This record gives sequence, C-alpha cells and structure tokens, in this order.
Amino acid sequence: MELRMRSVGPWPMNSYALVCPTTRHSVLIDPGAEPDELIAMLDGTTPVAILLTHTHPDHIGALDEMRNRLGVPVFAHAGPHASGVVLPVDRTLAHREVITVGASTLRAWHTPGHTADMISYLVDGAPIAIVGDTLFDGGPGRTWSAEDFRTTLTTLRTITLTWSDATICYPGHGPSFRLGDRRAAIERFLAHAPADFFGDATWDM
Repeated sequence: MELRMRSVGPWPMNSYALVCPTTRHSVLIDPGAEPDELIAMLDGTTPVAILLTHTHPDHIGALDEMRNRLGVPVFAHAGPHASGVVLPVDRTLAHREVITVGASTLRAWHTPGHTADMISYLVDGAPIAIVGDTLFDGGPGRTWSAEDFRTTLTTLRTITLTWSDATICYPGHGPSFRLGDRRAAIERFLAHAPADFFGDATWDM
C-alpha cells in the first residue's frame, strides 16, 4: 500500500493515509487538524473510511468535519475512550480484525497503555505499522497511572515485540523508525522498568 503523511496541528501530530495501489481506494488515519491539508493528502484517491488509533483530542480534532466532508464511516476501538469521549463509531474494531481497502488489507492490533482504546494498524504484506502513541523512536507513549504503565509493558512484551524487525513504525508524533533498530533498547527497558512508574519514559531510563 502507498503511505502518505501530513504533520498537522500545533503539537504537531502525524495524520496518515493508506492507499490501495490497484483501486486507489484509501483510508484516512487520525484526522487531528487542518482539514484542507488532509483533503490534499487524499488527492487522487477514493476514501472509504476514517480509522482512529485513539481518541485524544490532538488525534480527532478534525474528525467531525472530515466525516462530513468525506461521507465515510469511522472505525475505532469500542472503548472506553480517552477522557470520557463519546464517539459515534460506525464499526468497532477487535484485536487482529481485518480491514479491506480496495484490493489491499490491513489489521487492527489492540495496543493499550497510553490509552485503553489504542489501536495500531499493520499492513498485510508490507512492513508498515501505524502505531499512534503506542511507542515512539525514543520511548513508549506517556501514561497517567502505574496501572496504565504496566499495561504498556505488557503490550510491548506480548504484541509489539512479536512484529518483524523489518516493521517500520509510523507514530502519532515524530519520525518513523525500524522496529529492529530499537528492539534491543526496548528489551533492556522492559528488563529494568519499575512497575510503579508512570509518566514520560525513554528506552534508556
């Protein structure tokens, strides 16, 4: 699949589009802000859905407008959603559920920790993973309780590290990175991370 990205909003946040090379059907992932930029990113494609990695405001700030402008369904985890957000979802996604985009497919992986409703999207047959705020080049997503941090540790051990070293992770903020280049650092982090920690973490803490 063809991957497109726009950095939008004041933070900024990475919005993505995945495009089937055969049919030019596309999905928009995380419409955080700047609808005109997102429309431009979808140029030459036929959008079929909006996918959410999670429901923090910087990732869904332009959701309502993009939903109205594109006239397509919204796919997301069933929740609970971040900060009590009430989200009108057209299709709730379960772990490892397949999403068809033209002649291509991707899978939703439930990767909680940063939020309970976090989903990563892995493209079948290509080393592409849209990971939201699950993890970044320098560390995992921020947590707000020790329980959430322990959930992040479990997600890293049992889900993220099962992916191929060739997987390129595309996060919600900052640059992409090859999982194999960070595997050793993540494994060291998991070996030493205190279970009662929460907040911003780095792989070398």
